[in-house]
Amino acid sequence: MDVLEAGFEDAIAVLELPERYRKRLRTTNSLERLNEEIRRHERVIRIFPNREAAIRLIGALLMEQDEKWASGKKYLDMARYGRVL
Repeated sequence: MDVLEAGFEDAIAVLELPERYRKRLRTTNSLERLNEEIRRHERVIRIFPNREAAIRLIGALLMEQDEKWASGKKYLDMARYGRVL
């Protein structure tokens, strides 16, 4: 019970955000989509020559996703959030 009480404020912090942000933060859809994309590329290669090759592939996919999030449509536009408060 002490652990639950200690983490309660952290657990409900998302409730302070506007509804449009809560909808996206309460699910793991974006993370599941990213994991599926990594698995799709991994299935094409099937066998990696070494551990570093697998890390390079995953790193490249994550960097590509980061560029999409940074330059494209914002998943969570925090500038709008600042105006809401």
